[in-house]
Amino acid sequence: MYTSRERVLCALDHQEPDRVPIFFGTSGVTTMLAPAYDRLKAYLGMGGETRVFWRALQYSLLDEAVMVCCGSDGRSLIPGLAPSTLARELSAESFVDGWGIAWTFNRHSAYYEISAPPLAHATIEDLATYPWPDLGHPSRFEGLRARAQVIQEAGYAVVALSGVSPFEYAYMLCGVERWFTDLAEDPEFAHALLRTLTDRMRAGVEGLLAEAGAFIDVIVTGDDLGSQAAPLISPAMYRRLVKPYHAELLAAIRERSRARVFYHSDGDVYPLLDDLIEIGVDILNPVQVSAAEMGDTARLKREYGDRLSFCGAIDTQEVLPHGTIDDVRAEVWRRIRDLALGGGYILAAVHCIQPDVPPANVIAMFDEAQRAGRYPLR
Repeated sequence: MYTSRERVLCALDHQEPDRVPIFFGTSGVTTMLAPAYDRLKAYLGMGGETRVFWRALQYSLLDEAVMVCCGSDGRSLIPGLAPSTLARELSAESFVDGWGIAWTFNRHSAYYEISAPPLAHATIEDLATYPWPDLGHPSRFEGLRARAQVIQEAGYAVVALSGVSPFEYAYMLCGVERWFTDLAEDPEFAHALLRTLTDRMRAGVEGLLAEAGAFIDVIVTGDDLGSQAAPLISPAMYRRLVKPYHAELLAAIRERSRARVFYHSDGDVYPLLDDLIEIGVDILNPVQVSAAEMGDTARLKREYGDRLSFCGAIDTQEVLPHGTIDDVRAEVWRRIRDLALGGGYILAAVHCIQPDVPPANVIAMFDEAQRAGRYPLR
C-alpha cells in the first residue's frame, strides 16, 4: 500500500505505483479560482470562508476535507509575503502589491488585472534604485521546516512554491507591450531586468531551501512562455535572452535540494521542451491540450516520456466547463491512457479551475482519476 508521497515519488521515478497520483490544491496552478471553490463547497454542503494565497489571481487555499475527498496526493508549502515598502490599498477593489504593481478587480473575469505596471518607463539606471521586495528575508520562511515535516509525516508529498518566475514578472512590471518590444529592440534593458529579478528570486529560493529543502519533494517554478498557437517568443530568442537565467535559477535549486523541479507554462511550448529538459525541468505543467502541438499527449509521452514527467492535461477550456460528466470521464481516461503508462504522470486540471466549471464535473474528474487510474491500467 502506497502513501500519497510514495505514490508521487514512484511516478516521478517513471515507475507505476498503485494508481496515478493527483495534484489538487498543491499550488496556484492546480487549485481553483475563489468563486469556483465557493461553488464546489456549496455543492459538497461545506461552509466556511474561502481563503486565497495570491490575492491578485484569487488562488484558493483548499480545505483538507476537500483535498482528501478528491484524492490529492500533495500539500502545499507557501513562503510568506516579502517585506516591502510598496504594498498598499488603493480602494475597495484595487491595491498595490509588494512589487509595486497596481491591480484592479475585474468583475467580468473574477481576477484582478494590472492597471499600472511600475516600470513601464524605467531605464537601466532606475533598476538600481527601485525599492524591490526582500525575497530572501528570513521572516518569509519561518515555520516552513516544521510545516513540511508535518506534511511528510501525514504521508503527503511536500509541494513548495518557489517564486521563481522572472519572465512573467518582467512583463507584469513593465507591461506586456513594453517588455516584448524591449526583447527585440533593447536587449540591454531586458538583460538588466532579468539579471535583477534573477538575483532577487535566487535569494528567495535559497532562503526557502535553507529552511526546508531537506523535506521538499516537488518545487514549483514557472514562466508562461506559450500562446495558444506558438511560443510567445522564438526559440532562438528564448535561448539567447531568457534561458540563461532559468538555467541559473534551476541550478541553484538542484545544488540545494533533491526536490523535483515542476515547471509551469501555459500554451504551446512544444518547441522549447528540449531546452527545458536541458536546464533541469523534471515535471511539465499544465500540458495545455487546447494549444497547438500540446494536444497530442500520446506523442508527448512517446517523444519525451523517458526524460520528462507531466502534470495536468485535463482540459479546462472546453471539456470541464462545457462537457457532460461522461465527457469529463472520457477526457480523464484519454489522458491517463496517453501519459500514465510506465509512470511519469500526475493528474490535474489544466491550470486553475475557473468559475464556469460545474462542480459535478470537478468531482467526476477526480472520481474517474481514482477509478480508472489504478495500475495496471486496463
